[in-house]
Amino acid sequence: MLELVVPDVTRHSAWLASHREWGPGVHEDGFGVGAEDDVVSAEGFATWVGRLRSLRDAQMWWVVDRDEVLGGVALRTGPEDVVLRLGHVGYGIRPSARGRGVATWALGAVLTHARAAGLGRVLLVCADDNVGSVRTIERHGGVLEKVIEVDDGRVRRYWIDV
Repeated sequence: MLELVVPDVTRHSAWLASHREWGPGVHEDGFGVGAEDDVVSAEGFATWVGRLRSLRDAQMWWVVDRDEVLGGVALRTGPEDVVLRLGHVGYGIRPSARGRGVATWALGAVLTHARAAGLGRVLLVCADDNVGSVRTIERHGGVLEKVIEVDDGRVRRYWIDV
């Protein structure tokens, strides 16, 4: 059964299994991993989880199925320049869990949190060639604002009324 859970240190092993599956780099959208974060050692992981839990301008959750961490999702509420660049919602699903509706479920769950936070609409940004994210966003009523060129390539900007 899928659920959103607040990051916690008790899931270190399960989180690391997910993280390893992505391969090298810091690219798991929705996890909030920075290049300087030590997520391997228990102490570093605890520090990172503490930082995630104390964010004032974002809420972070892990997408969990029983004891397995399938991905992460973030709801950003500020500052405005960050939201306009990255979107209100960012998510990532580990490769082995893709194509099973996990991202669609997770986005729907976080839209409920966005509504509860008083947001009337949310911005989502995804790579222009990310067919899975495009489908997920459009399944939730995402309306394409525009496609723009950024440092990393072309991105699509969608709005969803909540």
